[in-house]
Amino acid sequence: MRAKQARPATAPRSPMKTKREPVRLQAKRRQRSAPPGAQSLVLGVDGGGTKTRAVVVDARQMVLGEGEAGPSNPLRVGVGEAAKAVREATERACQNAGVRRLEIVAAVIGLAGVKRADLRQSMRVALAELGIKSIVIVTDADIALYGATEGKPGLVIIAGTGSICCGVNARGRRACAGGWGPVAGDEGSGSWVARRGLQAVAKWSDGRGRKTSLVESPREYINVSKTEDLSTAVYAPNMTNNRIAGFGRHVIEAAKRRDAVAREIVDEAGRELGFAANAVIHKLKMERERFQVAYVGGVFAAGAMILDPIREQVGQHARRAFLAPPILAPAEAAARMASEGLQLALAG
Repeated sequence: MRAKQARPATAPRSPMKTKREPVRLQAKRRQRSAPPGAQSLVLGVDGGGTKTRAVVVDARQMVLGEGEAGPSNPLRVGVGEAAKAVREATERACQNAGVRRLEIVAAVIGLAGVKRADLRQSMRVALAELGIKSIVIVTDADIALYGATEGKPGLVIIAGTGSICCGVNARGRRACAGGWGPVAGDEGSGSWVARRGLQAVAKWSDGRGRKTSLVESPREYINVSKTEDLSTAVYAPNMTNNRIAGFGRHVIEAAKRRDAVAREIVDEAGRELGFAANAVIHKLKMERERFQVAYVGGVFAAGAMILDPIREQVGQHARRAFLAPPILAPAEAAARMASEGLQLALAG
């Protein structure tokens, strides 16, 4: 896999710099006319609260095919549905690669919601029918962290449906902050931004808050005729956390249109993510070191509006740190981990 050079999301600002790094590895596709050879195919999967992405990679680190499916966080959708999404994404990746699933010799599957060992074991059992000899289940934070720096010291901030920050220092010690879910945490995540947006609409409707263009957005997104109906719609059984998190995109779009209330929400999200990063930096005693802080997730579509407050917060505690996109996308990072694990097994 080769990396394309890309512009950073924002211009550098002192004291914390933004280093130019590739957004993700864009792998060359295998030519259909290429003769099939005996090669070690591996699978990498990135599964979250919104979607699941799988890639099939060969021994030369080339992505042969990729596939997507629905959410695969077992805490949110259950082990059965999560395993189904992983299988569907894997099948589509194999079809697009023109390979059979049984040709895959190793897989690393990174999922949200599998911090507990019993959940990882349940997912391993549920995915046994894939027929892949070596399946390793890790958290989505594990693969994102590896993809952020290719195993070097650094941090990654994940802000999709939920949020978490994880890091590793030069001594190999790991630490995380966040990941507490929508009730106890997930500050700065898509669901958190969405809830703040809905709260702003409710306050304006009551006369307790400022006017905002967000007032029209929930009616369109949730499909209600009056703002007052939101109080019923958001608590309906089919109004899942994933569905609510999707409203976060409307908040970000309103912020881009310079809606003051929406911009404050996005700015606060950035500060919260910066606080999480600082907690990890403190745990790992990295304040004086130079390292990358990578970022992954849909919330970062806000660009400078969310990156600037993160940079400001982190820069106050680790002046030599720099903000940059990950070196590898999470699914490709999982595949690289699977490949390296296979090489170690063969060498042993």
